[in-house]
This record gives sequence, structure tokens and C-alpha cells, in this order.
Amino acid sequence: MSDPHSSTVTAGIRIHAAAQFLPQESEPENERFVYGYKITMTNESAPGKVRLVSRHWRIVDSEGRTETVRGSGVVGEYPELTIGESFSYVSYCPLSTKWGTMEGSYTFEREDGSRFEVAIGRFFLVPSAPELPLETHS
Repeated sequence: MSDPHSSTVTAGIRIHAAAQFLPQESEPENERFVYGYKITMTNESAPGKVRLVSRHWRIVDSEGRTETVRGSGVVGEYPELTIGESFSYVSYCPLSTKWGTMEGSYTFEREDGSRFEVAIGRFFLVPSAPELPLETHS
């Protein structure tokens, strides 16, 4: 695997996703493997101001078990982005296996109230992933 991260552009919005294994939070003897992941969303060319309203995740562990997560906003926020602006956040994902994948989508809303889906490309939750700076600078 060359790069466990992902970077995808949909409708002018780039989503960069990366994860790292957190051994200090994990308990392999209890089948608990915890990953921190960092998402950076950038409005590269979507006109006007767009606002993230919801998220949809598909998490798959190495045994093929799938979990679907849907919710409003991200980490309690509804970031608004004009062209050139970015927003980053860090969250966590526990798995019952040593590795897995995440992918999904965000729903954004334009100033006129219309909504559009932005893909979050598949990225890998693997112990060998390079360490990330997990602090955010939004």
C-alpha cells in the first residue's frame, strides 16, 4: 500500500483524510484498536459560501463487518467555507480488528439552500500509517 490516506474532490470541495493508530488508547488483548483520524476540507472552487450540514461514514473492519454512522455536523460544528478556506478536525474510530477502512460523504448546503454530496475517499486504518500532526488549525 503506497498511501493509506485519501484526497478527493467533489463539486469543488477537497476532502483529505488520514488516520494513525493510537497504541496508548488501544487494548489489543480486548480486541480494541483505536485510530485517530484527521479530516481537512477545502473549498477549492465551489462558488459562494457552503456549509457542512451532515456526515455519513462507512467503517469496515478486516473481517468485513460494516458500521454505518450518520449525524449532523462534525465534532459539534457546521463549518462554512468560501473559496480558498479550509477546516480541519480530528476524531477517533475504535475497531475490534487490527485494521480497517473508512469512507463516506458529507452533505453541504449552498447559500440558496440547495444541497450537494461530497465524497470522502476510502482511507485505511492501519498500524503502519505514518504519524499525523493530530492538532487542528481551522
